[in-house]
Parts: sequence; C-alpha cells; structure tokens
Amino acid sequence: MTNTFSMVADKVLDGEMISRDECKHILESKNDEILEIMSAAFKIRKKHHGLRVQIHVLENAKMGACPEDCSFCSQSSKFKSPGGEAPLLTVEELVQGAKRAVDAKAKRYCMVTATRGPSSKDLDVICQAAKDIKAKYNVELCASLGLLNERKAKRLAEAGIDRFNHNLETSEKHFETIVSTHSWAERVKTIECAKQAGMETCVGGIVGLGESHEDIIDLAFELRRLDVDSIPVNFLDPRPGTPLSVKKRRTPQDALRALAMFRFVHPRADLRVAGGREVTLKTLQPMALYAANSLFTEGYLTTDGNKTSMDHQMIKDLGFTFELANQVGDAALLSSIENKGQSESHAHQ
Repeated sequence: MTNTFSMVADKVLDGEMISRDECKHILESKNDEILEIMSAAFKIRKKHHGLRVQIHVLENAKMGACPEDCSFCSQSSKFKSPGGEAPLLTVEELVQGAKRAVDAKAKRYCMVTATRGPSSKDLDVICQAAKDIKAKYNVELCASLGLLNERKAKRLAEAGIDRFNHNLETSEKHFETIVSTHSWAERVKTIECAKQAGMETCVGGIVGLGESHEDIIDLAFELRRLDVDSIPVNFLDPRPGTPLSVKKRRTPQDALRALAMFRFVHPRADLRVAGGREVTLKTLQPMALYAANSLFTEGYLTTDGNKTSMDHQMIKDLGFTFELANQVGDAALLSSIENKGQSESHAHQ
C-alpha cells in the first residue's frame, strides 16, 4: 500500500470510503507506526467531534441469571461464573442512578439488564424510570435490554429512551462460535426495530474473542451498512468460569489499532472506548481519545473501572473538553474538578 495513514485520513475526510485493504494495513501495522496511525485518526475525530469527550455511565439494572450463552459473559446462567445475581432495580433506584450519572458529568445514562429480552414487567419499570428521569434531570437515556420487537421498541421510545444498545459483538461468520442461543439475524432485527421506533442505535463489539482481522473489518463494515449512531469498542477482559476465561488480553497497541480502524470506517459516529479499556490499554488510555470521542466511567456491568475523578483529570490533562447533555460550559466544569482535586490533596496532607 503506497498511501500513508495520513493520506488515507485525508481521503476519508473528502468523503471517500476506506478500503478493506487499508483497514487491514492499519490492523497489521508495526508498533512503531502507532503514533502515525493515531495522528491520522485524530484528524478525522477532530473534524467531526472537535476536542469534545462524552462520558457515559452504565447501570446494571438486572444482574445475572441470563438464559443466553454468550461465551464472554459472566452473567450467563450457563456458566459457573462468580458474577452474582440480583433482581431488576426499582424505579427509585434507577432514578438515583441517573443522579449519580449527572453528578459524574455524564451526557448519557444507560440502563442494562441481563436477559434475553425485556418482559412486560421489566418494561413497566424501565419506562416509568425513563419518564421520571426525564422530568428531573437533563441527561440522555440509553437502554440495553436484549432482543426487541416493534411493540417493545415503540414503548421505550415513547417513554423517553433516546438510544438503544444491542451489540453485534463480532462478525456474522465468527458469531456462531460465540453465541448459540440466538442468532446474528435476531440481533440485526432488534437494531432495525430500534431505528424504526425513532431511537438512536448504539451497536459495537468486543475485540479479543478469537476473531481474525477480517472479522473485525467485517464488523466495522456491517455497522456502517446499518448506519448506527454510536459504536462501543470493548476489549475482552476474560471472566473466570466463562468459556473465554483462558483467552489472553489484546495488547495496548492492538486496542489502539482497532479503535483507529473503526474511526476511519466511521468518521462521524460516536466512537466509545468501552469495557476492558483500563486493563487492556493500561498507561496508554489517554491515547484512545485521539480516535474515540467518548468513554464509560465508574466501571462496567460486572467489573470495576476508573473512578470519575481519574477520567475527568485525564480529559483535562489532554486539553479536551466535556460534552454534556445540557451543553454547560466546560470552563466551569474544569474549574470544579481542579478545586475538588486541590481539596482532596489538602485532605491527605
């Protein structure tokens, strides 16, 4: 390939589609090319998202006992994983979770249930919580509740859910080696139902499931075909008791290559560095935001993550700004973070 990564970025910025060979070149690049790749990805990210960073907060609204057999997930009832189990949170608990998200300066609060799909009772709770949250807080809402049909998607949209998450996880070819209790087509149908109901779509995957580079590229191109709004890129953090517990984590460089490739394929999308970023990227976490424009804070569904104060400080140190649901000025927010840091420093002296 004769084009440099920067030249490919220029092509993407001119409205051309990156080729599969160019994607493969990114994924197969050498470690000493990482800075060039991230610089090229940043050109695209800056064009469409400036220096803004969206913070998202997850709420594990219903934990464990899931009947599906997603081989990476410790919440599946099929595996002997120490993931724990808990019933659906109450409306009041979900509203309280939204307050924590607002306090963390999150643009979006996402309620997640471990289930094949939402029951009518689950929907009653989630929809009422959405209405109460919207009446009380200025925060965007996302739900991740498993498989949907048209009727359930419409209920969620009417209750105020702005975005629905349903990851494809990997390529269609590789999917059948990861999940057997439902099909790739069922996941695609759920995404289509969410779009038809008027919700934005959040659809991503996991890097490190034993897939090939071609599988990662297939996933990226399928998400482009589906025209999704948001793409969370997760990195496998092997969970004890799951079939993938013996998998090794990807290297920090592999994670950065994947993020950059997704940015090249999806120049305008909300690209999120998601689960596994802390343990996979390690000290290279800040570099992820040169391709991605959003992140989760305060952990994930069954694993811990960075504290909000750490992520706030990372964003500040990069010279980036916060994108809030109400678009409150960043200067005031950065000042409050700085003051909090100084207070904590004095408290430890």
